Amino acid sequence: MATFLYKLGRLAFRRRHFVALIWVALLTLAGVGAASAPAAGTTSFSIPGTEAQKAFDLLEQRFPGMSADGATARVVFKAPDGQKMTDAGNKATVEDTVKELSDGSEVASVADPYTAKAVSKDGTVAYASVKYDVSGMELQDSSRDALEDAAKDARDAGLTVEIGGDALQTVPHTGATEIIGIGVAAVVLVITFGSLIAAGLPLLTALIGVGIGISTITALASALELGSMTSTLAMMIGLAVGIDYALFIVSRYRAELAEGREREEAAGRAVGTAGSAVVFAGLTVVIALVGLSVVNIPMLTKMGIAAAGTVVIAVLIALTMIPALLGYAGKKVQPAGKKSRWMGGNRAAKKAASGTGEADRPAKPNLGTRWASFVVRRPIAILLLGVVGLGAAAIPASSLELGLGDDGSQPTSTTQRRAYDLLSDGFGPGFNGPLMVVVDAKGSGDPDAAFKQVGDDIKGIKNVVAVTPAAPNKAGDTATITVIPDAKPSSVTTEDLVHAIRDKGAEVKADTDATVLVTGSTAMNIDVSEKLNDALLPYLALVVGLAFLLLIVVFRSVLVPLKAALGFLLSVMAALGAVVAVFQWGWFAGLMGVEETGPVMSMMPIFMVGVVFGLAMDYEVFLVTRMREAYVHGEKPSQAVVTGFKHGARVVSAAAVIMMAVFAGFIGSSESMVKMIGFGLAIAVFFDAFIVRMAIVPAVLALLGKKAWWLPKWLDRALPNVDVEGEGLRTDAESKGSEDPDEDRALVRA
Repeated sequence: MATFLYKLGRLAFRRRHFVALIWVALLTLAGVGAASAPAAGTTSFSIPGTEAQKAFDLLEQRFPGMSADGATARVVFKAPDGQKMTDAGNKATVEDTVKELSDGSEVASVADPYTAKAVSKDGTVAYASVKYDVSGMELQDSSRDALEDAAKDARDAGLTVEIGGDALQTVPHTGATEIIGIGVAAVVLVITFGSLIAAGLPLLTALIGVGIGISTITALASALELGSMTSTLAMMIGLAVGIDYALFIVSRYRAELAEGREREEAAGRAVGTAGSAVVFAGLTVVIALVGLSVVNIPMLTKMGIAAAGTVVIAVLIALTMIPALLGYAGKKVQPAGKKSRWMGGNRAAKKAASGTGEADRPAKPNLGTRWASFVVRRPIAILLLGVVGLGAAAIPASSLELGLGDDGSQPTSTTQRRAYDLLSDGFGPGFNGPLMVVVDAKGSGDPDAAFKQVGDDIKGIKNVVAVTPAAPNKAGDTATITVIPDAKPSSVTTEDLVHAIRDKGAEVKADTDATVLVTGSTAMNIDVSEKLNDALLPYLALVVGLAFLLLIVVFRSVLVPLKAALGFLLSVMAALGAVVAVFQWGWFAGLMGVEETGPVMSMMPIFMVGVVFGLAMDYEVFLVTRMREAYVHGEKPSQAVVTGFKHGARVVSAAAVIMMAVFAGFIGSSESMVKMIGFGLAIAVFFDAFIVRMAIVPAVLALLGKKAWWLPKWLDRALPNVDVEGEGLRTDAESKGSEDPDEDRALVRA
């Protein structure tokens, strides 16, 4: 592989005009496609195989005019102090509001609070339910404006009015912190390279890659029903890996220049060596993201595949466009150790010329070398310190509570949250999460008796506040029953109630041949959580197993990939502990902009396992391949660890800081899930890069010695030789990059 990539790098360097033209054309094509694509339509959230989904599908068949997936809104009214909603003036205001809401072109129905018995017992709170023909994401702005205008008119009449439901659902925004994250990345790149030009290349290529990826997603959003979270995830990961992959190749290019090679040869060798690591690092990320499909939640599958596509684009751009741009940059990209004149390079040159510099002194080992030497001398202490530290950070994960967000998890500044609180105060906390029981009596001899028995049985279950009479369809073979729980939607009590109703359904089935199904947003959330929990271990086994096999091929070792996988488990558990501490316990919540604590998003553990594993393997591949390269070229195992850090620690540290900055930029999002993902990935990268890869990995390798690179002979013969270390470059076209081939070979052997 190294030889192929070496030739690709040289070709891209020579044919830079052609390569640049291709990528600009792709960006233009994707941009035109995004601009001309129809607006994204409804984003169906289905969970195949769950009871809630079966009930939802049954409703669409038996109640064709019900618009089961249509947007809903609850306009909640509260009377002024000392008054009631049944007072004549307040009642007239509500009736005027209901009439105003009914005039909307997309409105399917509006329920009058006084005829629908939607007034609290104390008479202070009432609500009007609004049903729309289209989903929340399809709802026109004019319909949202009409909803808010109607609420404003009622407020002007003296009532407190808030709006809940998904009708006000909008595409989340990330805020200015995303731009700050990119700015931090730019500063880190300038410090790392000591050159504005060299620092600008990774940023430019990452933005082009993300531009192509996001534009393609936008162009296909309507046809494939891709949600807004898909673009956000693709942008988040695409920016991070795009900058990192380009950073490693540019860094290796500068190192090759410092060894005296011509620029075209240096570009070829950079792509042949660092590019090989980029390919395998990218593969681990792609495996982790595509592996999300095993959960069998279409939305999660689409998010993973779209993000994986963006990673593939980032890899291809790093392998082709980076060497092309290096060809354009020419001498403006300095060899490693040299700074541009804007970064103080002229001053260093003048000192050297005047004899006042430190050229005659032996070079001082860099920080990576000093740190690795320290770890190699004290491996047991460093290993214990790292493991104990991550273990302590993981302790909060033992209290992990999972759930999906509802209006109760919104900030208190939003009208959705205030409507949620008003309904809780007026009708009880369970009113915000009603359960819809669907009774399929098509196979029953007496459907009406079956409907009545289900209602009576549910009334006898603990923690049920109210049960509405059965509402049959026109055919009379299916009915819906609304159940109001005693507890809030995200509570364990409500989850137990859903299972209790389903258990009763088994008894009803035996007695009447009628099937009882529980659905609604609350039941759907419970089913999602359980499905994700059940899929976590199979997903972990699949992703870690495939990546383990891939890393055996890369490192030609059994223990190194095993150590990489165990280190990942430490970092991901510590990251989950940090997420629980902030978003569930409320530690530093104000600093992170978390206005409301609560259960961690159900998909967070499985999502973090996938993404963090892919990103963790990035640093493993980049850092340990340098060690493997030194070991293959004859160094002792302990010295190879130090050499790997000498060449890779600075770049890996910079890459980790950049990735943390990009992820942390999404903490400013208005969407709680995006905020949580941004924080979780940022802290996971910190744990994995700076504790696992920078401390635990060298300590373990120092303890293992030569055993770290052990591979059974039969397996060694069976595995393909991918030559990540660039061994084949020592004999392949050595004379192309310099005037002295012997000197070139000697440099490679060194």
